[in-house]
Amino acid sequence: MGIKQRKSKAIAAIKKRGALLVYPMNNKKEPMSIWSELFPRTKMRWEWDDAGDSKVADLWHLREQLSRSRQVVYSKWYQGRATFFANDVFVNLLAFMQPRAELGPESRWALEVLEADSPLSTKQLKAAIELEGRLLEPTYNRALKPLWQRLLIVGFGEFEDSSFPSLGIAATQTIFEDLWKESLEISQGKADKFLQSRLGGENLFLKLARKINKTA
Repeated sequence: MGIKQRKSKAIAAIKKRGALLVYPMNNKKEPMSIWSELFPRTKMRWEWDDAGDSKVADLWHLREQLSRSRQVVYSKWYQGRATFFANDVFVNLLAFMQPRAELGPESRWALEVLEADSPLSTKQLKAAIELEGRLLEPTYNRALKPLWQRLLIVGFGEFEDSSFPSLGIAATQTIFEDLWKESLEISQGKADKFLQSRLGGENLFLKLARKINKTA
């Protein structure tokens, strides 16, 4: 299967399922993943060297292409893992999580920076909010966690600003302005009904969204 074919198949799967992880969690069936859609009979092993299965690395590169396709939305969401959403599901998740919880000062600062300029690399964002260095890494992670959880930020492309490509981080309101505006027109109750119908009441992604709302 070529790159273009895999990309088309992955986008179709995300749109059909509503939401998918990139990789399965311990090869479990749920939550469903792009891996299980593209390689349904292949157990995933984390093999990155030349002797390993190239599917893992290929899918990681495909993730970057999908993240900037605008046909789907990428975020570090389900338990902090790489997650893709169909646009309609993403819009309703945004609406479902309204009103938002009060953000801490570092989170607000990071969001303001990204709303003014998106996407930024991790290195650029850390510099902008003055949270550079190993000692400040936990503070940086705490600042971004509620932004990822509430889908206020998304992943969009990559930056070559270190030895390993860095994820582009963007404010949802800035990079997906159309989806953001659409979400503001949907009530929380209407969004909940849509997500139940689209995903199913027992869907693990929907359960997580409800849990986040309860703890906000």
